[in-house]
Amino acid sequence: MKADINHLAGLARLHITPEQAERFEAQMEGILEMVEKLPPISGEDRLVDPANPMSFRPDCPENHFKREEILKNAPQVQAGCVVVPKMIDE
Repeated sequence: MKADINHLAGLARLHITPEQAERFEAQMEGILEMVEKLPPISGEDRLVDPANPMSFRPDCPENHFKREEILKNAPQVQAGCVVVPKMIDE
């Protein structure tokens, strides 16, 4: 499967050089080939093992960053908020 790295980089708003695009394309194709070789999962394999149930970590919000510190990394800020492109036309 062919991976269009320049398209993916554009969607992620990443600026990559042609050399990086070539290298990333080869790496992505390797990943896609590996995924295509994975065996299918039967219904029995998808069940949770009762002997080892999953547990979620507690959700404890913490303030690790100051608002100003986060906003200085945003491409555009207005009235203390990050400005993003309009996604929905009315």
